Amino acid sequence: MNSPRVLFAAPSSGSGKTTIVCGLLRALKNRGRAVRAFKCGPDFIDPLFHEKVVGVPSGTLDLFFSPEDQFKRLFCRRAAGAEVSLIEGVMGYYDGLGAATDQASSYAVAKALDAPVVLIVDSRGQSLSALATLTGFLRFRPDSRIRGVIFNRMSEGVFAALKPEVEHLGVRSLGYVPKVPELMIKSRHLGLVTPGEIADLGQKLDNLAALLEQSVDLNGLLTLASEAPALAAPAASPVPPMPKTKIAVARDEAFCFLYQDNLDVLGDLGAEIVFFSPLHDLALPQGTRGLILPGGYPELYARELSENEPMRQGIRQAIENGMPCLAECGGFLYLHRELEDMEGSFWPMAGALDAKAYRTKKLGRFGYITLTANEDTAFLPAGEAVRGHEFHYYESEDCGDVLHAQKPTGSRGWDCGHSRSLLLMGFPHLYYPSDPKLVERFLRACAKEV
Repeated sequence: MNSPRVLFAAPSSGSGKTTIVCGLLRALKNRGRAVRAFKCGPDFIDPLFHEKVVGVPSGTLDLFFSPEDQFKRLFCRRAAGAEVSLIEGVMGYYDGLGAATDQASSYAVAKALDAPVVLIVDSRGQSLSALATLTGFLRFRPDSRIRGVIFNRMSEGVFAALKPEVEHLGVRSLGYVPKVPELMIKSRHLGLVTPGEIADLGQKLDNLAALLEQSVDLNGLLTLASEAPALAAPAASPVPPMPKTKIAVARDEAFCFLYQDNLDVLGDLGAEIVFFSPLHDLALPQGTRGLILPGGYPELYARELSENEPMRQGIRQAIENGMPCLAECGGFLYLHRELEDMEGSFWPMAGALDAKAYRTKKLGRFGYITLTANEDTAFLPAGEAVRGHEFHYYESEDCGDVLHAQKPTGSRGWDCGHSRSLLLMGFPHLYYPSDPKLVERFLRACAKEV
């Protein structure tokens, strides 16, 4: 498959990757290019911005979630028909599963996809020292794959002075981004704010795109992307025949953490996905046979969720009546008896779990995990595993114990998760392609074929 592509990395988080990638996506789209976006790692929010810019879902690229063959298939599927694909890295370029490994890092993704890399160097408070950072990243691995550089928060004059020095390093000097705080994307406790919370986002993206048209060599960037070699992906195993089943998936301001890959697995296996809003709708979609409550920010909308009593009662009743349900993180919080909001007030929730969910001041458990069933659960038999991650500042009076979460490095692990009848819920976010059998069992339960 011929697929022009380039990966954008940085020395650390907070270097401006998301803002710059979104601006470049917008600029290329404004030029009429068919562009696709991807995000390395388990992040949910950056892909929301990508999708807002290009109008199609952003792909997840994660070498912990997926073995390399599956990983390449997922990329090729999403990149099909694109003139160029922009891949946003995660954390620092070489940062991987553990403190001293580059496994599953942006660097590992670049190697797996044979993609050229543009390093985004945050140059605030620097001039020549920015080249020391660039030189260090070039030399840290002999096959760094770094072919270009963009300097963030750098003036035009400093960039002009440094450009010849950059080229002496054998790297393409692709441009700079001046300090434009009014165009930067803001953060909060779980990362960036979501696109729907930014006033006039479209105008800001157009302004950012216009700026990058002037300060970044977009033609040079496209040339670099076109130098990526053709990529081959092994064929996938045949999808087993499944009954067509209507699955209601929560998606609104409070529940927005959804991997497109998860939705694709559901669709490939025969699910008819219907989105609904626990915030705004009064009932589940007619004909719903199964329910998925993903993560998000229910704590920011606790009052509104609580005040939608018909929906709360409807979801509780559906679960009590045996409707199959998968709930993770924010969806798990919603199923508690009460949820604490950001101001410290507790609000009634759906009540499928007789416990309170409350706010803490730090991340208690976070990062990649392999979840293995300690016993037979609703959709995961004892001993079977699925991959995922945890990232939350909230805690529960009853986290459950039917699953064991094991970190990929070190010895840390913990029990979590609840299962009863046809309900599986807990804090972990699941990555469905890592265990499609779980999804098959869920859908067969929805179709009453268990």
